[in-house]
Amino acid sequence: MNTFPDLPRTGPRRRPRTAVKALVAVTAVAAVAVGGAWGAGLGPFEGESGPDPEAVAEARAFLADWAAGRLPDAAARTTRPDRAQEVLSSFTAGLDIEKPVLTAGKPTEDEGSGGRAVTVPYTARMPVTGLGTWTYTAELPLRERGGEWKVDWRLSLVRLSGTEKFRLEREEAEPVRADDRAGRTLSAATHPSLGPVLARLARSTDGGGPRGAVLLVDRVTGEVRRTEAAFGSKTPENEGPVRTTLDARWQTAAEQALEKTGGKNAALVALRVEDGQILAVANSPADGFNRAVSGTYAPGSTWKIVTSSALLLKDAVAPDDVVDCPRYLTVGKRFQNVETSAHPGATFRKAFTESCNTAFIGLRSRLGDDELGEVAARYFGVGQTWHVGVPSYDGSVPEPRDATEKAASMIGQGRVQANPLIMASVTATAVSGRFHQPVLVPGTEDTTETEPLPPRVVAQLRTLLRATVTEGTARALAPLAGEVGGKTGTAEVSDDQENNGWMVAHRDGVAVACVVEEGVTGGGSAGPVLHALLSAAPRS
Repeated sequence: MNTFPDLPRTGPRRRPRTAVKALVAVTAVAAVAVGGAWGAGLGPFEGESGPDPEAVAEARAFLADWAAGRLPDAAARTTRPDRAQEVLSSFTAGLDIEKPVLTAGKPTEDEGSGGRAVTVPYTARMPVTGLGTWTYTAELPLRERGGEWKVDWRLSLVRLSGTEKFRLEREEAEPVRADDRAGRTLSAATHPSLGPVLARLARSTDGGGPRGAVLLVDRVTGEVRRTEAAFGSKTPENEGPVRTTLDARWQTAAEQALEKTGGKNAALVALRVEDGQILAVANSPADGFNRAVSGTYAPGSTWKIVTSSALLLKDAVAPDDVVDCPRYLTVGKRFQNVETSAHPGATFRKAFTESCNTAFIGLRSRLGDDELGEVAARYFGVGQTWHVGVPSYDGSVPEPRDATEKAASMIGQGRVQANPLIMASVTATAVSGRFHQPVLVPGTEDTTETEPLPPRVVAQLRTLLRATVTEGTARALAPLAGEVGGKTGTAEVSDDQENNGWMVAHRDGVAVACVVEEGVTGGGSAGPVLHALLSAAPRS
């Protein structure tokens, strides 16, 4: 079993301030970046009041480094770098954590510290590979000495004391037998891309699939003190196949469509607009990570559907308003359009259909700092807890930390995180006006709470999506029969990686979304995939 190494209790140690889980244990790859290159080093908004902004910036930078897997950098921001790096490494690898999402809360100044001590609470969403997400809250204490802020390292930072350690236990389960919505048998043999999906399929409200737990145990005796997180439940015996919402015809078309990527890592989802029922989940490679449902990606310009909704909801812009689209726009850093295009005197409609980054960024002051996240959650269900039937990542739209990050959020970059499941759902919500929790198994619990989009906003969004196909960047779908709407996206990853390509679309009551890692552009990489899918899939 993987556990933390024996570590003596560490008492509070002050440090300077910076200026400006048969049961088997697993070992996994260290955490991967959340938010990409946007995660670290961005300061607070100008004029922020309360605790020293430099302390808050240091806490956020620590969380960003930890989330991105830059553990030496995170540890260097603490009062005990050697111990911090050892514990953080054991935490992420020993508990098989990948791609954590760490969100800072409202900071407070410790009473009686004279401003030299600040506490920043944080919420951690820790995806345990193959099981689910462990969510907890903790606090980061920061101390200032000699004009420098540092995270005051202690084991409570990761919910431990000197007498405790974590243990990850998992009980592997055989993939359940499953049928599609028409009773056709589904298997990894007939549909290879369903391998990782069927292995984690839950039996409606009875649970099933992989089971396990993160346990807090006594470091010496191994006695379990409490269960930090439990995943799955016992699969009912002598049950027949699980009936899913999948459609074997759509699934076949989806898997064949992904061959258009030339072997790149990619994923797509197709779901019904009227009820969120998932028709296809496909991944490339077929036997790898279920990136379609559990992946975390910047959605790039496909996110402009949500941004446009936020702007249209408050009448902050109208489709025919001139918004302009310069080649570049600097907000802390220089933003540019794909191929550095420019559209002087462009209307908002033109900015949407041509996916003009600078035009959308130029509208950032018309939205409050928290409005994009509020609209995403309230109308699109993004960031709420979804019960899909398999472990899923349900999105994150944190409030931007400064003006640069706000600009990035407007175009689906920064710390905005999604995947094909989320973006297919976003598309379905935009064209129907009502969010339906995506489901793979009928009857799964739905705890989401959303509001419908006003009919006028839905009509505007449908028009914009259609125009993007007929005259904009999604014209790869124009030859398809029917009223097809779509949106492309190009998402930056890092300086040494090509951009990810995105495309979302809807036709005949089905919404689809595809991401191609390092696809460079959405139209050039994801476009052929969705064209192949919609050409081959059955029409209702």
